[in-house]
Amino acid sequence: MLTETNEPYVIPMNFGYNNGEIFFHSSKYGKKINILRKNSRVSVSFSTDHELKWQNEQIACSYSMKYRSVLAHGRVEFIEEYDRKIEALNLIMKNYTQREFTYNKPAVIDIMTFKVIVDKFEGRAFGY
Repeated sequence: MLTETNEPYVIPMNFGYNNGEIFFHSSKYGKKINILRKNSRVSVSFSTDHELKWQNEQIACSYSMKYRSVLAHGRVEFIEEYDRKIEALNLIMKNYTQREFTYNKPAVIDIMTFKVIVDKFEGRAFGY
């Protein structure tokens, strides 16, 4: 995200993924939502499989990190419709639990769900 003063704003979030779209949820209010309402362009970063490696354990400059990463670039679209919010929440929860849930209606109404419609993915693996 990019603030009105062109400062980057980065936060970790739980997510779900389906067909080139990344789903998130949060409060309806706060800095992140204010930024996204003014500028929907975002980049999302993922990395995994981190493993410290080295050529010589005694030489600091020989150390590096094995990893796999993906960058996604796109734009945010807010999800307002109740049933679509449930779908987004289920995608997020399935990413971590492989289950579907039932949700308290007032809680669903009180949260913000949004998705990033991805224009471009970039990936890199180092050390694998």
